[in-house]
Amino acid sequence: MVVLSQPVLDNLAHFETCKPTGEINIIPAVDLSDYSNAKKLILEACKEFGFFKVTNHGVSMEFLDRLESEVVEFFKLPQQEKEKSGPPSPFGYGNKKIGPNGDVGWVEYLLLSTDAKSICPGIISDTLWRLVNEYVCAVRKMVCEVLEMIAEELKIGPNNKDMLSKLIKNEKSDSCFRVNHYPPCPDNNNNNQILQPLLMNGQDLIGFGEHTDPQIISVVKSNNTSGLQICLKDGTWVAVPPDPTSFFFIVGDSLQECEAQSVGR
Repeated sequence: MVVLSQPVLDNLAHFETCKPTGEINIIPAVDLSDYSNAKKLILEACKEFGFFKVTNHGVSMEFLDRLESEVVEFFKLPQQEKEKSGPPSPFGYGNKKIGPNGDVGWVEYLLLSTDAKSICPGIISDTLWRLVNEYVCAVRKMVCEVLEMIAEELKIGPNNKDMLSKLIKNEKSDSCFRVNHYPPCPDNNNNNQILQPLLMNGQDLIGFGEHTDPQIISVVKSNNTSGLQICLKDGTWVAVPPDPTSFFFIVGDSLQECEAQSVGR
């Protein structure tokens, strides 16, 4: 991400471009229906990659398709209409400006609270509002199951299986739901002298720059479009093949600290 002191659209040259990457051959995959084996695989993946995907998660693909279709319809709205749902303060619609620190990316997004009482139907359509609430409930259940497996394997406290999951279940949890939409890169024939050299060299603009997540854990649902990358232990960035049937889990800074303390115990 890049910090800018001038309006985003006047500084397109400051957008980062993607670096060459390899592709990871094996994404740690965890079958949640196999409880005993899943616990071990999750902990191994957390330690080795800080990243894994789960299958047999119990969330209906038909439902996920309906949610994605409704989200696509939102991002198809005229820019002026979408702007009525923003700027995010802290929740709402955002475009290119990411967060309060001046970070930018080639992305537009919806940022919503996971508290049903805080999701204002006025920001999004009633249909999308209902689907978001249903999605949040389903994913929260799945995340709590995974966190309880991790807590068991790390032996965090005596018989405290819910030491991590209770932080997600707490009504004061600061969990959030974010939908990112990455628009196509500008046409390199549009006489944009700033971006033309970059685009002609086959470089794509970065939608969401390299970062770590401060939370316990992040859950990512992809469509069929590639773009997600992770950094391995040796500092190499690798592309993650999209998998719309699975959920990707990314270990956050807080959970990483718990793991470090547990290993050092």
